[in-house]
Amino acid sequence: MSKVTTRILVVDDEAPIRTMVSQILVEEGYEVVQATSAERALEIFRDTHFPLVISDIRMGRMSGLELLDEVKRLRPETLVVIMSAYVSIDSAIAALQAGAYDYLIKPFENLELIVNVVRRAIENITLIKERNSLVEHLKKSNKALKELSRRFRDLAIRDGLTGLYNHGYLLDALAGEVARATRYDRPLSVIFLDVDHFKEYNDQFGHQGGDMVLKQISRILKDEIRKTDIAARYGGEEFVLVLPETSKENAFAVAEKIRKAVQKSIANDVADEGPTTITISAGVASYMDDGTDAHELIAKADEAVYAAKNDGRNAVRLAS
Repeated sequence: MSKVTTRILVVDDEAPIRTMVSQILVEEGYEVVQATSAERALEIFRDTHFPLVISDIRMGRMSGLELLDEVKRLRPETLVVIMSAYVSIDSAIAALQAGAYDYLIKPFENLELIVNVVRRAIENITLIKERNSLVEHLKKSNKALKELSRRFRDLAIRDGLTGLYNHGYLLDALAGEVARATRYDRPLSVIFLDVDHFKEYNDQFGHQGGDMVLKQISRILKDEIRKTDIAARYGGEEFVLVLPETSKENAFAVAEKIRKAVQKSIANDVADEGPTTITISAGVASYMDDGTDAHELIAKADEAVYAAKNDGRNAVRLAS
């Protein structure tokens, strides 16, 4: 702790008391500013930060108690030491109850008491600063840990390339949605999507070109589904969408919308090969009609994808 950097405001309308207290504190190495009244002290305090204020309790129009209230309102962390005469000890106690840190009784029997009270106050200020700094550090650390935990969780449940949910998360989430649909007798549908001729595209344009296509399709999926829906990369060029509260017919409409969006949006002009349009084939299955658990629904939707491919690709088919 550096006393030189600690600024103290001394307030008293009696010049001898104010001067004596200030001189003692200056000799101790503190930076002292004097005020002849509570009104003047408040003006100074509004413009300059003081960690410690020492004020007489009885002054002119504005009392030390009123100054204490204003100081605490403006800067609650500032400590206030009240000076009071023997005859007004009750006022000093009232000041403590109002938030004063300590009090000094005038006339001073021992000037060392002033130094000791100020030292304790400054030590308390230092401890409060250290505590606040530690609390802030812990808050930041806790925030960083939460963010790190979130990132680790994302690594565990997200596909690294597309940012969609991964295969493992999909199966758990779909199982949960099946359980909810069973309990509340609600509709639930699954869309299985596969990129047409993806192997040939990879062979022609390389894996970087293929990765770009998968990312583009992922963005389209995110844009076309609701926040309550689940989009996952099932594996390779395969994707699965889980649509709670969605009938088979409505899921078919969603799949068609995505198919058209992919066909319209993804065209790549690579080197001298000319433009290449990417399309998808999709299959739709619904809870109860096509299966009663996650694996059955995915299998049925996958079968519908094969039907779409057999019909010429770039199509959506319903499970049967």
